[in-house]
Amino acid sequence: MKGLTCVELRVRYAETDQMGIAHHANYLIWCELARTRYMEERGVEYRDLEAQGLRFPVVEAHVRYRLPARYDELLRVRCWVRDVASRRVEFGHAIERQEDGELLATARTSLIAVDSNHAITTIPEKVRKLLAPIPDPIRL
Repeated sequence: MKGLTCVELRVRYAETDQMGIAHHANYLIWCELARTRYMEERGVEYRDLEAQGLRFPVVEAHVRYRLPARYDELLRVRCWVRDVASRRVEFGHAIERQEDGELLATARTSLIAVDSNHAITTIPEKVRKLLAPIPDPIRL
């Protein structure tokens, strides 16, 4: 689907607990991997933005856990832009088991633009145009 980015990864042993289930904090790391790939695929490199004095810290994150991810499972993390405004961008994420497409978790992350002094600033128009929102492909 146009406007979606997909990252595949395997659940590593270090990401699991004694039961072989992925620890909940890893889901946000996986979302960040997909979000970074999303930006790269559209020509928006974090390194270039930082060189221009622009940063995008996460200011809100929400994860809905549906089923556990387990050690050695191959996962697919999909990412898209839900909304973009002058200072904020909200991403949607879906984490699925690759083997059967089972939806394991959904997430929303909101990032805000700040300058190198951490003062809120605006997202450059060129960047906003590259972050075109799409309707949620999955109910979050």
